[in-house]
Amino acid sequence: MNLEPGTSHSHRGIAEAIFRESAELKLAFLEGHLDLVVRVAVAIAKALRAGRKILIFGNGGSAADAQHIAGELVNRFLLDRPALPAIALTTDGTVLTSISNDRDYAQVFARQVEALGSAGDVAIGISTSGQSSSVVCGIETAGKMQLCTVAFAGGDGGKLAGLADYAFVVPSRSTPRIQEVHATLGHALCQLVETDLFGTS
Repeated sequence: MNLEPGTSHSHRGIAEAIFRESAELKLAFLEGHLDLVVRVAVAIAKALRAGRKILIFGNGGSAADAQHIAGELVNRFLLDRPALPAIALTTDGTVLTSISNDRDYAQVFARQVEALGSAGDVAIGISTSGQSSSVVCGIETAGKMQLCTVAFAGGDGGKLAGLADYAFVVPSRSTPRIQEVHATLGHALCQLVETDLFGTS
């Protein structure tokens, strides 16, 4: 076996541990959440079928997850089909900075939910700790406005999990491993929603 200069067997061990931990955590999450994944996919599909929309938000890597899910729904996941209304509340720099500057960063998603949300829409809040104040406030506002609320969290779920109608809690304290499960969860929901609304290819 030839290793590149600067690599070592310790690097191999670290890389192997990362992949094994991620795979094992995904399976552990699946054991506790399979029925919930199906229920949430059905709820999202029902909302879309009724002409409602999906609002998704989070910070940092979770903001990227929100944008990823919105992109899959608006454009396509596996099927060529009609576009689905999904909005990531993480992309408009003017809105984000004006709310942060004039009010408080904790209100950055809540204010957008207030502006764009309607009863029957679905709000998905993503926070690896479950404690992000901006995500918590966004889900609180969505609940008050009678949106269907979904939490993607980790650890013990934090305050976020207790506020949402449906809460996915990854049983880990490792931010990157939680994000990897969230990414797979997002893909699973997108595929199930497509299948529910449009069948299989």
